[in-house]
Amino acid sequence: MTIDDPKYMDYFLDLSVVLTGFSRIDLQGTGQATLYFDTVRAIVGGEIFAELLDTFNTDGVDAVLDSGKFSPISRNILKLWYMATWEELPMVWRERYGIKQNDSTLIANPYAYPEGLVWKAIGVNPPGAKAPGYATWSYPPSVKLSIQPKA
Repeated sequence: MTIDDPKYMDYFLDLSVVLTGFSRIDLQGTGQATLYFDTVRAIVGGEIFAELLDTFNTDGVDAVLDSGKFSPISRNILKLWYMATWEELPMVWRERYGIKQNDSTLIANPYAYPEGLVWKAIGVNPPGAKAPGYATWSYPPSVKLSIQPKA
């Protein structure tokens, strides 16, 4: 199997649901799934990416998050969905698994920024994009966050 097999996009979305806490519909609704899938593949390579997704599909998210090989990639997948940002993998990872030519801190695509899940999570529109309308700045965010003190 190669990473081009359609099952890997399904695995990627399933992993992303678990990592982000958003539904598959919410993730697909951003229009960024293919961009993020292609970004991860271009940076870490198809072999490592397929291995991560197969591990998730077979052994679950804990196996991925507990792995020194896969957890840094998983954290970056989370960052892609929330902020459209990939951060360069840690030097320890790069030394162990090889420095990838495309691995650097980057914004996946400028058009991905307004679709970041962070804006939906905090109930605001992204600054400088997706204007909500005249004078809407005077209203509180649409999502009410409740922070419960620890007992």
